[in-house]
Amino acid sequence: MDSERRARRRNLRIIITEALMVLTVIVTVTILALVVSGYWLNSNFEVERQGMLQVASSPTDASVSVDGASSWLQRTNTSKVLPSGEHTITLTKDGYDSWSKTINIKEGLLYKLNYPRLFLQNRYKETVYDASGSLFSIVSPNHNLLLLTNNTTNWSLIELNNEKIEPKTLDISKAFNITLKKDQTAGLFEDTILSAKWDKSSSHVLLKTQTKDGEINWVLIDVRNPSNSLNLTREFATDFTDITIFNDSASELLAIRNNNLHKINVSGRQISAVIVPDIQTFDHFGSEIIFVAKNNDTEVESEYYVGITESNSSKISTVSTAQSTTKIFLSEFYDEKYITIIDADKLTLYKKEGFSEVFSETLSFVPEEIKIGHDGEFVFMSKGETIATLDMEAMLVRTWNTSSTNYAWLDDNMIYSVANGELSVYDFDGLNHRQIATNVSGHFPATITENKWLYYFSDDSLVREWLIAK
Repeated sequence: MDSERRARRRNLRIIITEALMVLTVIVTVTILALVVSGYWLNSNFEVERQGMLQVASSPTDASVSVDGASSWLQRTNTSKVLPSGEHTITLTKDGYDSWSKTINIKEGLLYKLNYPRLFLQNRYKETVYDASGSLFSIVSPNHNLLLLTNNTTNWSLIELNNEKIEPKTLDISKAFNITLKKDQTAGLFEDTILSAKWDKSSSHVLLKTQTKDGEINWVLIDVRNPSNSLNLTREFATDFTDITIFNDSASELLAIRNNNLHKINVSGRQISAVIVPDIQTFDHFGSEIIFVAKNNDTEVESEYYVGITESNSSKISTVSTAQSTTKIFLSEFYDEKYITIIDADKLTLYKKEGFSEVFSETLSFVPEEIKIGHDGEFVFMSKGETIATLDMEAMLVRTWNTSSTNYAWLDDNMIYSVANGELSVYDFDGLNHRQIATNVSGHFPATITENKWLYYFSDDSLVREWLIAK
């Protein structure tokens, strides 16, 4: 009898123990699910739904305050759970200026602030290059190279990421077919540069130039080996309306010829058959091409349409109807592809998958220039001094003004403008406006390299300021 009683007690303990283990697992999984969904205990031990903030800065190790108070989120490059709603985030660091922004934390979502920049207040300044005679310049996408042109065929390439500045001479005479006289070391470059664009690998620059006689030349400059540069207009004996770099290394280009879109194989010196006929404008991301083209289907009321295709496919998908002036862009954000369509003053954002509309806004102006930001984080639209920025993180459009029409990108997330010799900087959404340098030339670019140096031109000199204590 005692043995049976002991057996029953043992079995009961086993059942209770297993039940507690199952209950513990259920409670743990439930708590983790609630935490992942944004639920958290506040300071009053009340359950509320929250979101998460992730903050990074340049320089790192800046102090962080939330809504004017310090918390256990003491430094940048970390994360913190915050109640949903508006919060003002302020970054400070000894010897630097401050940075602040009011953000909207959403329940169960992560908000990233990965672009704040604080400027050292007492910076070491030095002149690093005499740029006398320079006519035009452009900074590479990685902010490490500066191409300087002049009125000769010997241009200069400067590596900005080196402490010692040693310009390299680029002989571009073969690209423009200029004959030298016996007593000359460099011919004259008399074209006007209409546009210039680097490839993503910072190895080539695509130039559109115009001769004194009004002839247009498209030239691909190989900055690593100038002898491999190619005059596309001369090579293919044709007039191109537009050319853009298609892949990271500029070995493939997209071009409009006779209103038709083609692909150019640079190394093979080949131009493809027509990819899209009767095209107005286009953009691309990876191998996908989005475009506005004339609609040749007489049963369709709209004269133009927005379409998407692959460069190696004949299949075309229609996204929407369009006007001849419609602007379109293809980008990627958080591993999802988006289509931006701007028709006059209306901006519409679609997910590329299924062409479903996710956002629309009527702007206060008709944009003339559009740029998709670094990592697809924002859409930048401008006309004159007026700018509208669609923040993809917040799904919010902010309209603002620069101090002049002379503005460009200082780094991947910051705009600069020059007015009356003063260099001002803004975050991509116009916030945190700061004036950081004087006696700056607005005719040449400024840039930040390696988060270490600020470069700009002053009179005929290239100037460098140290963004970290020297």
